[in-house]
Amino acid sequence: MNKMLRSKWLQAILFGLALLPTRLLAVEGSGQAIVIVADSRRYTGWQAWWTNLYNESHAGFALVTVLVIPTIGLILGKLTGWLLARTGINLKSRELAER
Repeated sequence: MNKMLRSKWLQAILFGLALLPTRLLAVEGSGQAIVIVADSRRYTGWQAWWTNLYNESHAGFALVTVLVIPTIGLILGKLTGWLLARTGINLKSRELAER
């Protein structure tokens, strides 16, 4: 029982420490909103589009990112499997790993 009580106290202290930076950085009265933007002046093509998308809509940027990353992962995985099959490494068989 004593261990459980100590564990609860430790969790409460760690939770309080996790919230400490928010209390230290809080602004008294009315603070100004922080504007987060990316500098897109030096980019062209798809990099400029990506940066401008981030500046215009964080939700749109998140949605496109969530769709693009798995798609690129799938393409790279298929390409890697194809290259390994061309070199003679068979990923579909576990014969060597089972011996």
